[in-house]
Amino acid sequence: MIYDLIVVGGGPAGLAAAYEAYINGVNNILIIERDKELGGILNQCIHNGFGLHTFKEELTGPEYADRFIKLVKDTNIEVKLDTMVLEIEEDKKIHAINTEDGYMILESKSIILAMGCRERTRGAIGIPGDRLSGIFTAGAAQRYINIEGYMPGKEVVILGSGDIGLIMARRMTLEGAKVKAVVELMPYSNGLNRNIVQCLEDYDIPLYLSHTVIDIIGDNRVEKVIISKVDENKKPVKGSEIEFMCDILLLSVGLIPENELSKKVGVNLDNRTNGLIVTESMETNIDGIFACGNVVHVHDLVDFVTEEARHTGKAVAKYLNNNLEKKAYINIKNANGINYTVPQKISIDDIEDKLTIFMRVNNVYKDKILKITSGEKIVQILKKKHLTPSEMERVILKKDLLKDLKDDIVISLEEVN
Repeated sequence: MIYDLIVVGGGPAGLAAAYEAYINGVNNILIIERDKELGGILNQCIHNGFGLHTFKEELTGPEYADRFIKLVKDTNIEVKLDTMVLEIEEDKKIHAINTEDGYMILESKSIILAMGCRERTRGAIGIPGDRLSGIFTAGAAQRYINIEGYMPGKEVVILGSGDIGLIMARRMTLEGAKVKAVVELMPYSNGLNRNIVQCLEDYDIPLYLSHTVIDIIGDNRVEKVIISKVDENKKPVKGSEIEFMCDILLLSVGLIPENELSKKVGVNLDNRTNGLIVTESMETNIDGIFACGNVVHVHDLVDFVTEEARHTGKAVAKYLNNNLEKKAYINIKNANGINYTVPQKISIDDIEDKLTIFMRVNNVYKDKILKITSGEKIVQILKKKHLTPSEMERVILKKDLLKDLKDDIVISLEEVN
């Protein structure tokens, strides 16, 4: 059998994309998930704060996932769990394996890549010190506590102030551990402001900005972590060392889109995001292979992942009905103050009524103008009171503003006149 659509990944992006494709008329859909259950990372995120945009109510991660799992189960969408995708071919054949079916070569008319992202490890950032037990990524510790039922440590230092690290500072505290410090290399936090307040300030957990770990000491297990202030070049400042006795170091030092399969098949990557280059329809450079969620770029909120995934599901339905024009592409480029933009190129004819552009700035800014131009034309100007790299920005442009554009779109930050 040749499937109309195979979705690689059964997390929030894959579930929402598959369901949206289904309700837009796509038949013979298969979701492949390497874990033993659907839901992805949401299953271990037992804190609330999910769903405010999508469902207009506050849900935990498992509750949010369950909403989409139930929607998918009420359809004829096929699901293969505990199944590992080994390779994707350019002609949209997928090589996969599991204990029930063995080795499979599955054919499809279209593919959605929704593999999510992975955490950076100690090896990726090169922290000096002894090689000891007691060093975990924040996500691994979260799984140990929330799913496996193990407490990984009692006296905690956390390196990195990403959202997972902030949430784990609170989670470890609630489980009786003492979180002695959250240490951040940058002069600003990399987590959402609400998590700074709810996870650190509410529990009197100190946040050390412009600091990093310079040594890890112990015999078999972590016993002490030494941190130091850093200068403007991110180099440790001598004499500023602080020692913390602890038995666990958690790392919350960034997420990387999971794109080994994508690279192997020849999908183009964006070196700004480490994710995929996509069009306004979330299609990659390979015809019929689409992508959405954290495999494209790391999102702040699962609600934004869902929004993007729904858009992708609709686009696949149009593709299968030969309703994507895919012509006269215009690039979207980032200029002053902008770190990246997604999508990276657009076909104006394929935009239904509006274009949503996701972006991040490269520093903390206040009272700026977000300027969108194309050649000599000013497409839109937006005033922004506060911008930070930790919070993704969305710009929504109506199709009427874009229909006559011929030059690349450039997005930049400017001073308020």
